[in-house]
Amino acid sequence: MLGKKAEFLTIVLFALAALAVVGLFATSGSDAFSQSAATVVAIAQMEAGKPPPGFEFARTGKGGSSRWTVVDDPTSFSGRVIEQSSSDREDYRFPLAVLETIVAKNVEISLRFKPVAGQVDQAGGVAVRVADANNYYVVRANALEDNVRFYRIVKGRREQLDGVNIKVASNQWHTLGLKAQDGKTLFATSDKTFSGTGKIALWTKSDSITRFDQIAIDVLP
Repeated sequence: MLGKKAEFLTIVLFALAALAVVGLFATSGSDAFSQSAATVVAIAQMEAGKPPPGFEFARTGKGGSSRWTVVDDPTSFSGRVIEQSSSDREDYRFPLAVLETIVAKNVEISLRFKPVAGQVDQAGGVAVRVADANNYYVVRANALEDNVRFYRIVKGRREQLDGVNIKVASNQWHTLGLKAQDGKTLFATSDKTFSGTGKIALWTKSDSITRFDQIAIDVLP
């Protein structure tokens, strides 16, 4: 959970449940989860074949630009998802879809993601306290590596703060969340690099083709 000292961001990861600030639910398939957040991104109302409105698109690192599009997916909650489909194989390349409407320090986030394809990586994640494309925190899960990692990106340079090895299946829905519930704690870490407010972003790596669904956000005091 977020500590009493506001300058610290504390990350706690749980398996088979939720997490305190950022982490991975080990559920997959069509398992439902609660979305009681104040803001739910209305993907079902977006137009297929076009970029998702309300987001700005960026890239950390090298390589080509990202390609974020709304696409139909019958396996998703509402039949429509946000997909990053650029397959540029540059390894140090991190596409971002930054939500424009929320700037906050402490948030609860839940979303579902499905790693669809990728030869270098099959990764999906969520970034918080995003100042710009080169400065933020991110937790990501990778289906080719079967792990979850927590990083800080400072001036475009990525540094791992913590992580855990856990099965992340390709072509299955997984859930990233914020609120701690029941579950086994896999890791906990604190950091104070980014102490102010920032934006929230969807995140992928290299040639990952990844889909995102059911994005819900609640700004905390």
